[in-house]
Amino acid sequence: MTTQPTTAGEPWRDPAADPGERVRALMARMTLREKLAQLYGVWVGIDSGGEMAPHQHEFVDAAVDFDELVRHGIGQLTRAFGTRPVDPVIGAHSLARTQRQIVASGRFGIPAVVHEECLTGLAAWQATIYPAPLSWGATFDPDLVRRMGAKIGRTMRELGVHQGLAPVLDVARDLRWGRVEETIGEDPYLVGTIGSAYVAGLESSGIVATLKHFVGYSASRAGRNLAPVSAGPREIADVLLPPFELALRAGARSVMNAYTDTDGLPSAADPGLLTDLLRDTYGFDGTVVADYFSVAFLHRLHGVAADRADAARQALTAGIDVELPTMDCYGEPLLAAVEGGAVDVAAVDRALERVLRQKCELGLLDAGWAPEVPEEIDLDDAESRALAREVAERSIVLLHNDGTLPLAPGSRVAVVGPRADTPGAMLGCYSFPLHVGVHHPDVPFGVSVPTVLEALGSAYDVTYALGCPVTGGDDEGIAEAVAACADASVCVAVLGDRAGLFGGGTSGEGCDAADLRLPGRQEELLDALLDTGKPVVVVLLSGRPYELSRQLPRLAAVVCGFYPGEEGAGALADVLSGRINPAGRLPVSFPAAGASQPSTYLAAPLGRRSEVSTVDPSPLFPFGHGLSYAPATWLDVSATGSLWPTDGVCRVRVTLRNDHGRETSEVVQVYLHDPVAEVARPERQLIAARRVSLPPGQTCVLEIALHADLTSYTGRAWQRQVDPGDVELRVGTSSEQIVATLHCTLTGPRRVVGADRVLTPEFSL
Repeated sequence: MTTQPTTAGEPWRDPAADPGERVRALMARMTLREKLAQLYGVWVGIDSGGEMAPHQHEFVDAAVDFDELVRHGIGQLTRAFGTRPVDPVIGAHSLARTQRQIVASGRFGIPAVVHEECLTGLAAWQATIYPAPLSWGATFDPDLVRRMGAKIGRTMRELGVHQGLAPVLDVARDLRWGRVEETIGEDPYLVGTIGSAYVAGLESSGIVATLKHFVGYSASRAGRNLAPVSAGPREIADVLLPPFELALRAGARSVMNAYTDTDGLPSAADPGLLTDLLRDTYGFDGTVVADYFSVAFLHRLHGVAADRADAARQALTAGIDVELPTMDCYGEPLLAAVEGGAVDVAAVDRALERVLRQKCELGLLDAGWAPEVPEEIDLDDAESRALAREVAERSIVLLHNDGTLPLAPGSRVAVVGPRADTPGAMLGCYSFPLHVGVHHPDVPFGVSVPTVLEALGSAYDVTYALGCPVTGGDDEGIAEAVAACADASVCVAVLGDRAGLFGGGTSGEGCDAADLRLPGRQEELLDALLDTGKPVVVVLLSGRPYELSRQLPRLAAVVCGFYPGEEGAGALADVLSGRINPAGRLPVSFPAAGASQPSTYLAAPLGRRSEVSTVDPSPLFPFGHGLSYAPATWLDVSATGSLWPTDGVCRVRVTLRNDHGRETSEVVQVYLHDPVAEVARPERQLIAARRVSLPPGQTCVLEIALHADLTSYTGRAWQRQVDPGDVELRVGTSSEQIVATLHCTLTGPRRVVGADRVLTPEFSL
């Protein structure tokens, strides 16, 4: 082990000094090998954790000598808690020892940044499992998501983690894509406002939020993971990029590239995307980290690099600062490329300056830095579980109800279906039990995750039958489910997905769907249950919407939870019983007949129902839809005037009243319709949404200030513009349920707007 020199008096150790001067002073002392060591992560224990990333074992050298590696320093440590089940206290002490070794071994004593996944909460054993991101979207509640992000961030800090690989800001474009469950929804405004709230929460706790995946990943062709992106530059600009713009404004300090290629150019090798747009246009000065193995993919999958050195050259010069998850292309191959003159050392210094500046922000360069380890760690405390429950309750969507719900007290309930009695039904693919724990079947979940059967069994007289698994099954199982309904007054059929990775589930990364029918024999099971004549309530626990149009006319009710987390079963039971008034709204449309329709509600006129096609893409349940046991009464919708300056604000007022004896909430949604534009635009697009909670008997007035920038789009000259002319503001409870249409005329000259445009409305109650 190298003896570390005394560096306490060095200028780069002084937290009061200018960060730029600190970084420059340190860089001037570093050798090329020491510089490169700051530009990659190291994944200790990767060989024992199962296949958690695509092609993981193809790109990992298990024989790497860690003691030799740390002599030069290490940029990042990958998933110290998220690789295998580790007791939190033991893991924290182990991480602290590793950090002390890194500090003691290198000449400059620079600790590593530690990153973890945090898509459904910190992906660590015994940590709270929150609802999946699609549930965040269903809440339509940025303030709640911000609180969740802040709590997750505090948990990460307690363990010595610095960076979280979340949120996913991909706008869902094809609902067959397996990673729809990781998205927040199909609308850029919703994804941007909810995603930026999560960023603000995470960053408020001192955690570096990492935006994923920049950009286009969700538009991969035919909904296939890593397939080429089928999106033109206008769709990218107007649909896929705005959520990233919002999240950068919220303070995100890191961005992760997309795996995919757009028009043949992989994101990891695109300087126009990672430097010109992200840096020069958006003004981002944080770090760009590679999605796992995406630098090597330039050589091995995309075929645009001759070897690993060429892949490193392309990625580094494009703008990727840190190779994750472990040392590969940015190690010896990049060293040889720089020494051989193929890569300018200035490109290394550019990335290094960003990495060291961020370590400076995190306090990792300060004199006397040392890892702190609490004596006791509770990763699933009462506050966390209560917050997980609140998010779950706010996210459950009541899609259809003929009056059967709420269930009557004392009902005899047949609970059937493949998702009724398994804790995993509540969890997304990036939850620790399904992402990591599945490779360690003898290790318990680590947290309590009740099932729907257990939650309903505490309040009702229940009988249970599996019916069929998520996939597979036999006639006998379906017959047993039918028999379970014989003495029941109502049947609750709990159907949906099994989250997993790379073929290990019906939803999740690498688990794309050929169509949008329920997996396996579940539709057959549902038909058999309906044939009993008993009222059937479907509880759908899934990572994407499914096509239920053939059964809907006979269904008593449909309730949807998009992987609602460890407290999801209790939230569902409370909605079914009526203790909780359902409040969720759909972040994605549900398809009607035509089970392979991939489109979302953001369609131009020719993408909607027409007489020139026999296929009707109209949704069964539209974006923004959600029912209530006590819906708010809409009293008035008005605008302050019909003239709207192209550089000014239009104010919309919505008056609501609660005429019921229980609290209710409404999500007021404002959609823009632009009848004439330079290019074909979505027939309607969300530009404002606000949840309003109303106690019994209360009336409230919501005022929404809409800046004209919210009407902007990318015109024929490839500039974002605000046009004068007539527009409609459609105000309602979903993209299809419009309460009032306000006609406005934008007046004044056409305006060209840029990255500094207004992206969100202002609300006042």
